[in-house]
Amino acid sequence: MDITGQTALVTGANRGIGRQFVLELLDRGVSTVYATARRIEALEVDDPRVVPLHLDLTDHASVIAAAAAARDVTLLVNNAGISTGASLVTGDLAEIHREMDTHFWGTLDVVRAFAPVLAANGGGAIVNVLSALSWFAFGPASGAYGAAKAAEWNMTNGIRLELADQGTLVQGVHLGAADTDIMSGYDGPMIDPRDVPRASLDALAAGSIEVVVDDWSAMVKASLAGDPAAFYAQLASMAG
Repeated sequence: MDITGQTALVTGANRGIGRQFVLELLDRGVSTVYATARRIEALEVDDPRVVPLHLDLTDHASVIAAAAAARDVTLLVNNAGISTGASLVTGDLAEIHREMDTHFWGTLDVVRAFAPVLAANGGGAIVNVLSALSWFAFGPASGAYGAAKAAEWNMTNGIRLELADQGTLVQGVHLGAADTDIMSGYDGPMIDPRDVPRASLDALAAGSIEVVVDDWSAMVKASLAGDPAAFYAQLASMAG
């Protein structure tokens, strides 16, 4: 996909990686970016090509209204997400549901609403921002988030197959920690959040269906071919 002249929609565009996607898309010459958020007054990008649009992934009516308002979209970036810190065994079950409702059901709802829009506009592309935690677990505080991201990862694989006939490229983007609000309090190494849209859009131009943004994600992915006991022993050693 040549980004120049495309019409994009980015979920969770008011901060973090979503905001960086909006900025990078503008730099690469899109004609329009629908910048969506639950609170559009929080959007800070001042550019005539940016169209603020209300979208709440957990509100089906909101998703349908956004798809009706943005009928010219050719690139859908599913970035919106949350991190509740809920553990799977003892955490608040409502918070675990909220993780899944956002990352899996909410993202799938957006895909289902915009798939006909993309088909009508020639196929286009979908980018799902995932995580290295799609592939492993790291402590109780990431239990619900990791499970939801794992579900979103295989959902990404599934919709890729289902949307191939309409010419829609579906890309999954994996990263470890980026220096954003959602990672506040994390004291490990973090990448520049703008590295994520740069890597994603470069790969989109090459037709790549998966992007592994950082060394941490690459290490985790490589471990999947081996004995998980060895990987988790290495992880425990790294954590001290």
